Amino acid sequence: MLCQLSINNFAIVRFLELDFKAGMTSITGETGAGKSIAIDALGLCLGNRSDANTIRPGATKTEISARFTLHDVPLAKRWLEDNDLDAEDECILRRTINNDGRSRAYINGNPVPVTQLKSVGQLLIGIHGQHAHHAMLKNDHQLALLDSYANHKLLIDSVSASYQRCKQVENELKQLEQAQHERISRQQLLQYQVEELNEFNLGIDEFDEIEQEHKRLANGTDLIERCQAGLHLLTESDEGNIESLLNKVASIADTLQGYDESLAPISTMISDALIQVQESASEIESYLSSLELDPEHFAYLEKRLSTAMQLARKHHVSADKLALHHQALMSELAELADDETKLDGIRQQLEDTRNAYLTNAQKLSQSRSRYAKELDKLVTQSIHELNMPKGKFTIQINHNPDNISVNGCDSIEFMVTTNPGQPLQPISKVASGGELSRIGLGIQVITAKKVATPTLIFDEVDVGISGPTASVVGRMLRSLGESTQVLCVTHLPQVAGKGHQHMFVNKFNKAGATETTMQALDKDQRVNELARLLGGDVITENTLANARELLQ
Repeated sequence: MLCQLSINNFAIVRFLELDFKAGMTSITGETGAGKSIAIDALGLCLGNRSDANTIRPGATKTEISARFTLHDVPLAKRWLEDNDLDAEDECILRRTINNDGRSRAYINGNPVPVTQLKSVGQLLIGIHGQHAHHAMLKNDHQLALLDSYANHKLLIDSVSASYQRCKQVENELKQLEQAQHERISRQQLLQYQVEELNEFNLGIDEFDEIEQEHKRLANGTDLIERCQAGLHLLTESDEGNIESLLNKVASIADTLQGYDESLAPISTMISDALIQVQESASEIESYLSSLELDPEHFAYLEKRLSTAMQLARKHHVSADKLALHHQALMSELAELADDETKLDGIRQQLEDTRNAYLTNAQKLSQSRSRYAKELDKLVTQSIHELNMPKGKFTIQINHNPDNISVNGCDSIEFMVTTNPGQPLQPISKVASGGELSRIGLGIQVITAKKVATPTLIFDEVDVGISGPTASVVGRMLRSLGESTQVLCVTHLPQVAGKGHQHMFVNKFNKAGATETTMQALDKDQRVNELARLLGGDVITENTLANARELLQ
């Protein structure tokens, strides 16, 4: 509940400190006195857009604070706790605006973004403006009113979440489909390249092996000649070969060792050298026996080596990297095939998420239909009381699964007939200004009863209403005030008289400057104010009597 509102240097208000009570508080004043200024100031505390022009002329800043008690507001208390802004059973919102246009926001003394003022403000106060009934002509506002009355937030959140999921999957599918043409072209090119390389089928290390074998066969004759020359020098020359010469030296070394044991290592080294020469000769003989000059095999190697180099140039890689390039192309082709599989999976996923959305939207639609019937009866009863005894109100809900939105698949229309024998038609085509005001007021009062907002403000919502209807409006608001704090700015005595308390707004000039004040009225002052509303400038005993009767 709103307990106190403090306003400094706002518009034509120099300073106001207002204490509010439970029940219905009527707020009246002469035209132009600034009856809605307090509500406008409160709007800043609730996060409305700030403007340096709202600062009182001559002042450097505006400061507004509002204090609320939270005894019966568990949602607001939980919000404050979740945001580490808890102050037990109290919430103080404060907003300052400097003349450079900058504003600062505070909750329980803690600096916060303006968005947090809005978040907690929605849990503390609901404001119904004098033009709210015009907004009721819009279908999206009608839907919001119905959902507000039904209070099925969990269903709305489920639909919203599944809608966002659908959009996410749709975007992913769209991106894949947009790239599909390029992917198909790339896939076709890769398929051709991989098939060509598959046919050649070059192994990972095969090119180096081919290159070595080709080099060996290309120099085969020279290899044979040089190997034979080496054997001749090592073991086969009759004129003296290395093996025979080493044998002679070994014999000499053995003789020397017999004379001097210190020469034994020399004998060993010469023996080792002889063994190395003999093994080298054996290796050369083995190599010569295996060396086969095969022209057909050489031609095969030549062709394969040439093809490998041609393919390497074609793919812009070195020949020794061609096999690795082949593997990379096969991997890319496999990934593109996976993309196609993924595309099918995304399509199935989209169908699944869409079905989940439609299921949630259907549940929401069923809830709306149930509460719409309930609201139909209550609004019809309300407009009967508001001097439209033959009027009928109904909410038409059209559920179209192809009409997907974040709010579900429903489009709704407020339908009304105000005269007997007339068919139900959209409210925008049937209701006059006064009728629209009454219907709108009835809906606002009914929906306000269902919303767990501790304070409701009605800012001249009774525009276009007069006579006996005004008394009914007053009774409605007073009845609402029995369970919820109601602040009502009005110009109708029938409505003002129903308040549990009454505040009067007055504008005056002081030292060449205009100021507005607001004060609580006692019983006698209330009688005089109601008489002024009833009779204008001239107050007679009759108008005073009428005013006293209104208060009774």
